[in-house]
Amino acid sequence: MFADIVRQLDAIFMPKAIAVVGASDDPTAWGHWIMQCLLGSGFPGDIYPVNISQDRVMGLIAYHKVTQIPAKIDLAVIVVPAVAVAKVMRDCAEHGVKGAVIITAGFAETGEQGRLLQDEIVDIARKGGIRFVGPNGNGIIDTASRVCLPYDEMPEAGPIALVSQSGTFGGHLAMSAAARGYGISKFISVGNQADLNMADYLAYLSEDRNTAVICVYVEGVVEGRRFLEVARQVTARKPVIVYKGGTTDTGLRATLSHTASLGGREEIFEAMCRQTGLIRVAEITHLFEMAHALSTLPLPKGNRVAVMGSGGQCVVTADACSSLGLRLPELDDESADRLSRLLPPHAPKPRNPVDFAGGAHSALDEARLLERIAQLDYIDSIIANIPNTWLTSDPSQARVSLGAQAISILSRIPNVYGKPLVCQGLDRRPESKKIIRDLKRSGIPTYETPEQCARAIYALSRYSEIRRQCEGDQSES
Repeated sequence: MFADIVRQLDAIFMPKAIAVVGASDDPTAWGHWIMQCLLGSGFPGDIYPVNISQDRVMGLIAYHKVTQIPAKIDLAVIVVPAVAVAKVMRDCAEHGVKGAVIITAGFAETGEQGRLLQDEIVDIARKGGIRFVGPNGNGIIDTASRVCLPYDEMPEAGPIALVSQSGTFGGHLAMSAAARGYGISKFISVGNQADLNMADYLAYLSEDRNTAVICVYVEGVVEGRRFLEVARQVTARKPVIVYKGGTTDTGLRATLSHTASLGGREEIFEAMCRQTGLIRVAEITHLFEMAHALSTLPLPKGNRVAVMGSGGQCVVTADACSSLGLRLPELDDESADRLSRLLPPHAPKPRNPVDFAGGAHSALDEARLLERIAQLDYIDSIIANIPNTWLTSDPSQARVSLGAQAISILSRIPNVYGKPLVCQGLDRRPESKKIIRDLKRSGIPTYETPEQCARAIYALSRYSEIRRQCEGDQSES
């Protein structure tokens, strides 16, 4: 679908040889940091430092100009002062370089003079057949090709991509998400979007086999009509989750000086999300919470949710689900009677939520009950607590064995019944931490709060609705 943009951007994200223009031995210079990042991240290809006055940089042979490098270069990373970037771009064009990442700031975000410099490099790139990221960005990460420009430690690989209109903030967000176990496929700091823009990155990621879910931090949209068209095509294939910065007058003013973009009216952006199938989040941290569920679990058939837990957990989860438009169908009498046999004697009759009432029971009891709930045709998704490994009616039971049996049953809910299951647990006992790790290995996401669980199920339900709408539109056409 997007073969041209894939061919063009592969030079950036899958390079075999990289030139760092502005490479330096000065530890305070960006050129030193970029070299350190590439060397530290395990990039397997060739790295060529370019420095106008040095013959060696960080132990590697350095070249004074890109055109002096005796090899084909796929990607040039440019960290020279803004006034020197045009000359570097001409050298890159002459040498046949097809991709560039321009870290340097001092372009359109600074005013008219900077805009003229930016227009000049765009003109050179277009004539020379170069596609570039930036300027005024923080680099890129590709965990598959081991290209990591903003950090000297490669994050854990995974199925979630982040495209960010903020460099430092977006990079920290990506690394923080990776540290929490949300694996990253790519991170792209788009900068001023002088050449490549959000629509290009969405198109490229829609074809990327390592990316299952696309997260976006956006302040202003470039080429709005094209963005609409591309986003509509991409969301029919992969979920795209968006956080919009600059929703207040103060935030709008900040976007102009940040990446030279105009944020646009809030109601227009909201309408754009509805029209294109973008899933919008209210807080930046929600991006990866939702993406984790979308990259892990099957899509539900509808928005009908069963909740199982204990006491206040059930109440808060029910409220969180309702606030997002998720439904909690009341269990029919026959099902309620069958489930009651698996509950402690003092527990209330299950109606949804299903309350264990804090009684002594095992993880296996909970898992069996959840599997019964998954068999109900009017339940599409389930939210539960993490399996209970510390309360048991029989002290002689082997808790580890019970936990393993419980997880084996729970894994059947998404795999056999096709219904997403997420688990909630604030408990941080050692045995609970082990259960959380085991759940993750079985493909069942866990979250700390009921609200996070509800948002995860909402994301699955909303994207399921988007996919059905897309399929309906295609059948009508």
